[in-house]
Amino acid sequence: MTPVVHHADVPVPARMARRPRDRHGRLVPWFVGYVDGQPDHRLVRPGGIRDAVRFNLCFLCGDTLGAFQTFTVGPMCSINRVTAEPPGHRDCAEYAVKACPFLTHPHMRRRPDLPEDTVDPDGDMDPRNPGACITWTVRSWSKKPGMQLFDLGEPTSVGWWKEGRPATYTEALDALVAGHDALAEKANEDERPLQAAASLLEQYEVALRYLPGNSG
Repeated sequence: MTPVVHHADVPVPARMARRPRDRHGRLVPWFVGYVDGQPDHRLVRPGGIRDAVRFNLCFLCGDTLGAFQTFTVGPMCSINRVTAEPPGHRDCAEYAVKACPFLTHPHMRRRPDLPEDTVDPDGDMDPRNPGACITWTVRSWSKKPGMQLFDLGEPTSVGWWKEGRPATYTEALDALVAGHDALAEKANEDERPLQAAASLLEQYEVALRYLPGNSG
């Protein structure tokens, strides 16, 4: 059995090391919102997405981004190329997939007890833990007009991760299939389910190119 990486053992990038820590000793990413003076890692700070895009800031450390930018996404996002969170630096994103408890523990679930004034992100969010996550590095991406959703763009590199370590081909494929199945349920609800299913199949076949060991 491959051992799980413990977040305390993960080297912290210099930009992330400047972030404050919560009462549990965990680094508090730039995007995190606060409740009663305490960071709640499930929440995005007011205006966080808007400001990250407007000022070209890393969603994780808050510093200015360069030419290459990395999204941290789940398998479904690699199929439909859409995500609700802005990108960050590659080293910050790779730290997140190695150290974030939700991303490194496949059986962890999001707690439902959010503050009453919490606003859901745009798009259809899947609350389940996807079992694996992806660092999707690009040189260009776009924001959907009038929505806080982002088209990922064509990647320059793709990394698959599970339990804080690089995922195997089989682990990544299993996660991708599960993501496809979740999207297929949505396609069945479409006004034109056959067309939606055909489009999803095309997207899925493209996503297969970016599994570990494939050429991309």
